[in-house]
Amino acid sequence: MSGLLALLDDVAGIAKVAAASVDDVAAAAGKAGAKTAGVIIDDAAVTPKYLQGFAPARELPIIWRITRGSLFNKLILLMPVAMLLANFAPWAITPLLMLGGSYLCFEGAEKIFHVLFPHVSHAIDEDMSIKDPGHLEEQKIKGAIKTDFILSAEIMTIALAAIEAPNVWMQAATLAVVAVGVTLAVYGSVALIVKMDDVGLYLTKNAPTPVGRGLGRGLVKFMPVLMKILSVVGTAAMLWVGGSIIIHGLEVLGFVWLGHHIHDWAYAVGHAVPEGWTGFAEWTTKAAMDGVFGVALGLLLIPLATKVIGPVLGMFGGEKAGH
Repeated sequence: MSGLLALLDDVAGIAKVAAASVDDVAAAAGKAGAKTAGVIIDDAAVTPKYLQGFAPARELPIIWRITRGSLFNKLILLMPVAMLLANFAPWAITPLLMLGGSYLCFEGAEKIFHVLFPHVSHAIDEDMSIKDPGHLEEQKIKGAIKTDFILSAEIMTIALAAIEAPNVWMQAATLAVVAVGVTLAVYGSVALIVKMDDVGLYLTKNAPTPVGRGLGRGLVKFMPVLMKILSVVGTAAMLWVGGSIIIHGLEVLGFVWLGHHIHDWAYAVGHAVPEGWTGFAEWTTKAAMDGVFGVALGLLLIPLATKVIGPVLGMFGGEKAGH
C-alpha cells in the first residue's frame, strides 16, 4: 500500500508539472500569437477573394480544404524548418523576419498605391475570372494555399522570435499551438464572413418577426462595408507590423538610431497628454511612426519588386510567377 501511495504521489507530481507546462505553453502561445496580429488580419481579409464565383454550398468545403492546406504548411513544412533555424542558425531569424517585414511593407504600400493610382493587373484579372467551376475550384484552392504559405511563413517566424521557452520541446509545443490556433481563428473567421450574407438573406426571407427580417437586411447591407473595413485595417496592420519588424531588426543588428528616435518621440507625446492617457498615446504614436516608415519603405520596394524581382522570377517560373 505504501508503494502504491508513493507511486500515486509521483503521478500527482508529474501531473502538476505537466499542468504547469501546459499553462506555460498556453501563455507563451498567446504572447507569440499576439505578435502576428497584422498578418492574421491580412490573411482573413485576403482569403474571401478566393471564394468569388462559387455556389454558396461549395464555400465551406473549399474553406475546409484551404484550412487543411494551411495546417500542412505550418505544421509539416514550416515548423521543422523554424525549429532547425532556432536551434542551429538563430542568427538567421532576424534577417528572415526583416525579409517578411519588407514583404508586408511592400504589399501594404502597393495596396495604397493602387487606390491612389488605379492600374490593371491582367494576371490578377485572369486569376480571378470564373471558368469551368470544377477546374476553377482546384485552381483557387491551390492559389489560396500558396498565398497562405507566404503568410504562414511570416506568422511562424514572428511567433518563433516571440517565444521564450526553456527547452526545445516547449518551444515546439508552443509553436504548434500558435499554428493551430491562428489557422482556426483565421479560417473560422473567414467562414463566418463568407456565410454572413447567406444568414442575412435567410433571415430576410424566413424570420417570423419584423425585427428578425430587419436584422437580415442589415447583415446583407453591412457585409460589403465589413469587407472594406477589413481591407483598410489589414493594410494598416501590415504596414505597422512590417515597419516595426524592420526597425526592431535594425536595432538587433546594431543600427539603433531610428528605433531610439521613435521611442523618444513616442515618450514625449505620451507625457504631453493627461496622465491616464500616457500609455495609449505612446503606443499609438509609436505604431503610427512604424506605419509611416512601413509606407515609405514599401513605396521604395514597389519598383524593385515590379522591375527587378518580378522579371527575374518570370525568367525562372514563367510569366505568372513574375506577376
